[in-house]
Amino acid sequence: MERSWTSPADALRRIAYLLETEGAESFKVRAFRRAAASVEEAGEERVRGLADAGRLSDLAGLGPTTAAVVGSVLAGEVPTYLGDLEARRQVATTPEVVSLLAVLQGDLHSHSDWSDGGSPIEEMARSAAALGHGYLALTDHSPRLTVAHGLDADRLRRQLEVVAGVNERLAPFRLLTGIEVDILLDGTLDQDEEVLAQLDVVVASVHSKLRMDAEAMTARMVAAVENPHTDILGHCTGRIIVGRGRPQSTFDADAVFGACARTGTAVEVNSRPERRDPPVELLRRALEAGAVVSVDTDAHAPGQLEWLRVGAELAVAAGVDPDRVVNSWPLDRLLAWTASHGS
Repeated sequence: MERSWTSPADALRRIAYLLETEGAESFKVRAFRRAAASVEEAGEERVRGLADAGRLSDLAGLGPTTAAVVGSVLAGEVPTYLGDLEARRQVATTPEVVSLLAVLQGDLHSHSDWSDGGSPIEEMARSAAALGHGYLALTDHSPRLTVAHGLDADRLRRQLEVVAGVNERLAPFRLLTGIEVDILLDGTLDQDEEVLAQLDVVVASVHSKLRMDAEAMTARMVAAVENPHTDILGHCTGRIIVGRGRPQSTFDADAVFGACARTGTAVEVNSRPERRDPPVELLRRALEAGAVVSVDTDAHAPGQLEWLRVGAELAVAAGVDPDRVVNSWPLDRLLAWTASHGS
């Protein structure tokens, strides 16, 4: 096995990352990250001494599972827990999916711990850069989504300053400023127009009243798409396909996707395994209408950035031409496209 870790703390963090790729519960991920921090703080000499004495669990944040990982690494072995996760790791399996993933330059939908994500902004950016992305759009939620700790205008302005600092440190990688803005019932966007005009990428999504009647939902979505600040229509059906699930919203697909084509707004292919939104038949209708698409992860944690594979599989199944995927474009072309919507 090729190792992406060289120390017990690295191995624990790798486990946390791989758990995120599987969509594990956040408490489990946090347990491994806490253990990694504890081991790092203790220092190599103390950790080795405790391991030799069979007392690794004396360290704060270490239980039997995390202690076993540390012990294996110190013994020069691959921890069983980590080996099992690596073996289960899902990768692209068809030439078409591999080919599409190879041309994707970045990801245009992600969240940090400023809203409902689980990791700091810079950690998300560094993880995207490590995957070979040239850019990542930071699109935390807008204020109406209080359950997700959405950003009001003042917090969003402060976030822009943080993003500028990250970009200074990570250049040439680019963290794009953005937001996932709620589409309100009348189709307006849940953020100040003046702030939206400053952002690189605006993803507009419906998060409320998902079962409203088709006519009203169509008018709501078309109005949002026609807003000059909207760049991407996020997870357009709102469906959830795991657990108890959630049915698709109903709307006039020809009207909504026609508006996307007319305004140059991308239809998002949302890669979250529980969403896979839109379904293939609807994505084909978006393509037939002439819309471009954006294959995004909607990642809320670093490991979830690998979910682009899921969206790529959906795009390939629908017959998407890679050049119609906006995040296959180089940064200059992408930003020229987003800027054109506000002009």
